[in-house]
Amino acid sequence: MKKLLLLFIAFLLVSTSFAQHFFDTDFNTRKKYIILCDPTVYRIKTIQYLTNANLLSVKKNKVNFVGVYYKGQKYDFSETQKYIDENNLDNFFLHEIDGELTPENIYTENDITDDLQKVFANSIGVIFFGGPDIQPELYGEENTESVVTDPGRHLYECSFMFHLLGGSQNDSFEPFLDERPDYTVTGFCLGMQTMNVGTGGTLIQDIPSEIYAADTPEATVAVGRTNMHRNYWQLIEEDKLFMGNSMHTIQLTDNLFWGKDVKVAKNSTPRIYSSHHQAIEKLGKGLLVTCLSPDNKIIEGVKHDTYPHVFSVQFHPEVMALYEDMGLKIFHPDDEPKSYHDILSKSDLRFHESYWNHISEAFNKTKKPKKH
Repeated sequence: MKKLLLLFIAFLLVSTSFAQHFFDTDFNTRKKYIILCDPTVYRIKTIQYLTNANLLSVKKNKVNFVGVYYKGQKYDFSETQKYIDENNLDNFFLHEIDGELTPENIYTENDITDDLQKVFANSIGVIFFGGPDIQPELYGEENTESVVTDPGRHLYECSFMFHLLGGSQNDSFEPFLDERPDYTVTGFCLGMQTMNVGTGGTLIQDIPSEIYAADTPEATVAVGRTNMHRNYWQLIEEDKLFMGNSMHTIQLTDNLFWGKDVKVAKNSTPRIYSSHHQAIEKLGKGLLVTCLSPDNKIIEGVKHDTYPHVFSVQFHPEVMALYEDMGLKIFHPDDEPKSYHDILSKSDLRFHESYWNHISEAFNKTKKPKKH
């Protein structure tokens, strides 16, 4: 009995300590590692889907994924470790970041700088995913319309982004990418907002009220579906088929990101999956606008003016249901139920596939870190 107890304790130590501090172990340095921020079970499933569908096209025998999270986040990442273990995923790992983070120290060297440097030095790029509102104090504003549910996550991710790219908050700080400019940094929705805030930009805290003077769901739906970035009909009427998001078009700017970097027609107006109520206001240091909403009022994509593999979008190209039928939805009460996949045209789908091709190329072109 005592032997079984000792074995059980040893197992717990391995599963909770070893696996969650990956870059402190004797890991395989011959592999390439892509960092996943906020590595929830859903994120792992998303990356599995994208790689299996060859949308995120990386060499599975050479590339592994490491979920890097902050100890102060709300999510229980032992659930992620459990999912990895139960499904025998030998290409997914976890690494926990720990240290004191405050709004006053995230845009400078701090308790997590050394650990972030270790993560950066052993990886080829990072993906920042969607999520809840960033606390406005991180971009110098009072909270007027933000709903902040996971402040620890934002302290960590904004600090990580600042360490990678630098920002106007602290011009004397030397960003990590000055050492390796080809490193890939990309994000979706909150990921783009984090890129903006981390580099010194600000956010519109609520699009309907600040941009359209719409303070109620009824006033918001009156601005039209093309100007809604999530679905407010679900707050007015009850129907289990209502999607929580919007499927609106975007327009591409004159920036060569779309057209040259991502091989799509410059005159295209692709339909995308949108789910947010906040957006970029003042651009962060080094960021350029690549696409806009149909009315030009909301920034839908940015890229960095110096680092070639740094770019992000406000929409969600990672949603699995875009690429195959996964249930019927409606946006407006009078809509005919359709799947997200069916809502997209063939050209819309090609747009998304081309974007994933560019993301894949960026990761594949990023050189493996040199051994020190």
